Amino acid sequence: MRWLRLLFRVFGWLLTPFLAWAASFFGAVGGALIAMKVQDPVQGLAVTALCGALTGFTALIVWLRYLRQTPEAREVLAVTEDGTPDTVSLGIPAGGE
Repeated sequence: MRWLRLLFRVFGWLLTPFLAWAASFFGAVGGALIAMKVQDPVQGLAVTALCGALTGFTALIVWLRYLRQTPEAREVLAVTEDGTPDTVSLGIPAGGE
């Protein structure tokens, strides 16, 4: 059962970057659909990249705001307010010693 708890803890640690990646991917797909109407290919790439970046950044800000406001979610996912792993609850000393 301990390995299952560790698996969920690692999943919680990876959830923040995965969420930002997925949002930027779907934002870029949406941007590519918009970019099909643009005549210049360079501008189309810029629209795609901009949509992906804005969507990923927005999703990350919303997710971190959610983590700051809900201590229950932070406890379950074993992360701090900024989405980094909470190593204090694991008993890992600071500095990796």
